[in-house]
Amino acid sequence: MREPLLAIAGMLAALGVGLGAFGAHGLKARLGTSLSTWETGIDYHLLHALALFGIAVLVRSGADAGLLRVSGWLMVLGIFLFSGSLYALALGGPRWLGPVTPLGGAALIAAWICIAAYGWRTA
Repeated sequence: MREPLLAIAGMLAALGVGLGAFGAHGLKARLGTSLSTWETGIDYHLLHALALFGIAVLVRSGADAGLLRVSGWLMVLGIFLFSGSLYALALGGPRWLGPVTPLGGAALIAAWICIAAYGWRTA
């Protein structure tokens, strides 16, 4: 049985490692003070890619998948909005991306709330 969240978790984790290395080595001189913004994006990206992996494993194991799937897709959205906007801002992207970052954070928070609700429901 294919599980798209598992495949996406692997791709996002690989991308996070690659972007982290790229920022640390290829962009360090160019980013200057924006390096901390880039690193924050990497931290959240990798943390949530690993969480997404755990969610996908639970779904694949036959766990009641409703809230877990919602959580997984919220994490995917959150990674793209939160970390993606931070990456773009660190590279000098348009300032209008600044308000996108909290939307990604809200998606990540909602994902964790879904996990909590799943735990409460299955306890």
